[in-house]
Amino acid sequence: MNHKDRFLATIEHAPVDRPASWLGLPVPDAEPGLKRYFGVNSMDMLKRVVDDDIYPIEVPYNFPPSNHIACAFNFAKISHDDTPDNRTLTAPGFFEDYEQPEDVDKFDWPEPSLYLDREESRQRAASVDKNYARMGILWSAHFQDACSAFGMEHALVVMLMNPDMFKAVIDRITEFYLKANEIFYEATKGYLDAVLIGNDFGSQTGLMVDPDLLRKYVFPGTKKLVDQAKSYGLKVMHHSCGSIFPIIDDIIDLGADIIHPIQALAFGMDVNNLKATFGNRVAFCGGVDAQYLMVNGTPGDVSKRVSELVELFPTGLVISPSHEAILPDIPPANVEALFKTLNKIR
Repeated sequence: MNHKDRFLATIEHAPVDRPASWLGLPVPDAEPGLKRYFGVNSMDMLKRVVDDDIYPIEVPYNFPPSNHIACAFNFAKISHDDTPDNRTLTAPGFFEDYEQPEDVDKFDWPEPSLYLDREESRQRAASVDKNYARMGILWSAHFQDACSAFGMEHALVVMLMNPDMFKAVIDRITEFYLKANEIFYEATKGYLDAVLIGNDFGSQTGLMVDPDLLRKYVFPGTKKLVDQAKSYGLKVMHHSCGSIFPIIDDIIDLGADIIHPIQALAFGMDVNNLKATFGNRVAFCGGVDAQYLMVNGTPGDVSKRVSELVELFPTGLVISPSHEAILPDIPPANVEALFKTLNKIR
């Protein structure tokens, strides 16, 4: 099987030569150590060495200082390092001082067509080997951005005490992502197989927000974003870190094909529990604990866990570290053990 065929078969719970896998998105600080260990000069070469199946395609969004679509809104009232790895949701936000829904127009909302490079989008997608599962990394984190718009603690209070105001802001954020994503989808039409969207709803021990509030104020926007991707024939991987067991049914009903990243040590997210509860209703991605095992375990420990996951999920699980980002504290030898064990199965 080639990478794309293996990915599609895995998420459809069909027979595979081995389950699909994904390296994820190593943070910039982790890349030099990985390159040295594997003896490669680029992340493309690293992907070929580990032989994973998903090729991530980032959105070229040219909006300084971050130049990243995850930082498209300058909501913070304080100066801070506005990059994806350092952005804050907790700083006081622009809408902290506003209470009327019509005040939503007082923010200088960005126009995505001015910053999203269509031709670069097409080139990035077209340059990827078509045998890979090509996945656009869109995020479209409308809930997290709504938290940033007010400052997270205040945002959750507004959701309860002034829901019309919260809805006005999150709806405008959703409109931005629908416009931005359409530009990207049109530019990359015929070159993508899947997209990654999502928000972090969970902590280590449970949801950060009552499920009914998510259903009322957040999931309608998620549904629009999922439906938009599906209208282009794309598979949808929905991301949320943390303990999200109570809303997995909701994410399935919203149309997600894959739930990511199965934060292995979070409450209720044990793979045995997920397999027993959800069976073949949805595919998962993750499962290899990146909080403790990948950081402190030996290569033998990692190999043992991968073998256990494959036995439980011979298909239906894209095996990956249980976060999208490999951090510098993960020894490259453990990354090697993950993929070497998986690739021996064939």
